[in-house]
Amino acid sequence: MSAEAEFHPPSINDFFPDAVLFAGTPFELTRINIIQLLATAVLVLVFVLGTRRMKLVPGRFQSVVEMGLDFVRVNIAEDLLGRKDGRRFLPILTTIFFMVLFMNITGIIPGLNIAGTSVIAVPLLLAAVAYVTFIYAGVKKSPGAFFKNSLMPSGLPWFLYILIIPLEFLSTFIIRPVTLTLRLLMNMIVGHLMLVLFFAATQFFVFGLGGFWSLLGAGTLAFGLAFTLFELLVAFLQAYVFAILTAVYIQLAIAEEH
Repeated sequence: MSAEAEFHPPSINDFFPDAVLFAGTPFELTRINIIQLLATAVLVLVFVLGTRRMKLVPGRFQSVVEMGLDFVRVNIAEDLLGRKDGRRFLPILTTIFFMVLFMNITGIIPGLNIAGTSVIAVPLLLAAVAYVTFIYAGVKKSPGAFFKNSLMPSGLPWFLYILIIPLEFLSTFIIRPVTLTLRLLMNMIVGHLMLVLFFAATQFFVFGLGGFWSLLGAGTLAFGLAFTLFELLVAFLQAYVFAILTAVYIQLAIAEEH
């Protein structure tokens, strides 16, 4: 056993790294910011290359891109909003889905090892976009009645509105964007901490302690690899949940009564 063996557990400081570029300026970039920019650049590149020269008989790359677009169109947009409204809000739903997906996946890519959505800025920005889209859809559908219908469900005795209006305001206009933000953020934070814990423990057992402890290292490595696959599933599910909840909120906004 090495006399200097020391276990380095994951820390919340992982999500607040020092600036690596333009330190001290309004444009300073941390490691996580660079990962976010990289994920965005890759996303744009994938769709530019996948849709630039579309053919009637698509190649493999074009087929993959089309499958992704069709998934959002069929299973999220049109399934919840119908053909007309689904096509109308398809660009924003597609952007949200793939932006969340690509930034989530960076959490399991070697060398990157942290999701672009594991700091609050990105989930909060996307939740704000979903919130503004929800309000826009409702006001566009019912300019004079959207807020009234949202805060005052029909058919209730007048005195109950004293309680219902604050509760509906809190639920509809405050809790929704907050829960959208926190659901995505906390899943990515926990995923990162668990992966770092498994692989840091593997390094400690194998290279720090050695000998019999290497067997435990093999176990933590196996758990780490299994959890990596699980995080890949979580990355997709969180993108799907964020996009589908945005579509649900839009659907509630454009319904005749909500």
